[in-house]
Amino acid sequence: MTRPELGGLYAITPEMIDTSGLVTMTQQALTGGARLVQYRNKTAGTALRLEQAYSLAHLCRKFGVPFIVNDYLDLAVEVGADGVHVGRDDASVAEARRRLGKGKIIGVSCYNRLELAVEAERDGADYVAFGAFFDSPTKPGAAAAPMDLLDHARRKLHVAVVAIGGITSDNAGELISRGANAVAASSALFATGYIRSAAENFSRLFQSNPTADCLFPDHSSV
Repeated sequence: MTRPELGGLYAITPEMIDTSGLVTMTQQALTGGARLVQYRNKTAGTALRLEQAYSLAHLCRKFGVPFIVNDYLDLAVEVGADGVHVGRDDASVAEARRRLGKGKIIGVSCYNRLELAVEAERDGADYVAFGAFFDSPTKPGAAAAPMDLLDHARRKLHVAVVAIGGITSDNAGELISRGANAVAASSALFATGYIRSAAENFSRLFQSNPTADCLFPDHSSV
């Protein structure tokens, strides 16, 4: 995949055992306009994670949408994922770049701390993620991120900014207008009985917001 856009609806898959069901649900999100997909499963065993990651990677390739693996760098390498998302206890940006190679996407959780994002950008990350901006059923108790963090990030950073945490199509508009290139959603997509239409609602927010923008990873100096 060449120079993927980093913007729009970022679908975070739910944790579930049924691989076929997971693929079907993710396909509905992609049909509705999801522009990035992240596979996140903290509880599955190694074999199930491998099965699901391979299946989702294949699906995302059909849609021409980047497939990102959360946390598990080895898994991202094995399934040929388009990138990896790391947190404070995961592989470093440098290690991820060395293992994945030039042209892959590296995202970094920066929670509510702009200085972590500045460091991640300096280390070669392609996007940074801030949150939680709202109460999140996926990560209850996550540190709260103030809305004006996006204002500061837009002025300070040159990489894509992802907003995460309790985001719905009702509250995502302000995040986009304040500088989020992408909004990550899990429950607001996959815990509904209408995944495709929920994704379409998110996608329309980007289409109608004149400040919304997609960025392209710049690996020219990697």
